[in-house]
Amino acid sequence: MEKHNTIKELQKIPGVGPRMAQDLVDLGYAHVEELQQADPEAMYNQLCMMRGAKIDRCVLYVFRCAVYFASHTQHDPHLLKWWHWKDRTFSPR
Repeated sequence: MEKHNTIKELQKIPGVGPRMAQDLVDLGYAHVEELQQADPEAMYNQLCMMRGAKIDRCVLYVFRCAVYFASHTQHDPHLLKWWHWKDRTFSPR
């Protein structure tokens, strides 16, 4: 899949814009489905290491939301807002 299409594909995830989609690509994700088994905390830590700096924790919350979105076919609208993932952790199904 060409990079432009990959970025567009990942932007289907609520809260994911072009820059966050690029972060996901940099982490090795090209399709929403690939996030189903992902560990948001590990993704966040890996991105911090890749960037050589501590990244705003809001990125972690977006990753939690993204994994939730990818892992479920039916979604709680409340949980599709990344800021609702601040005080929760993701546990598959």
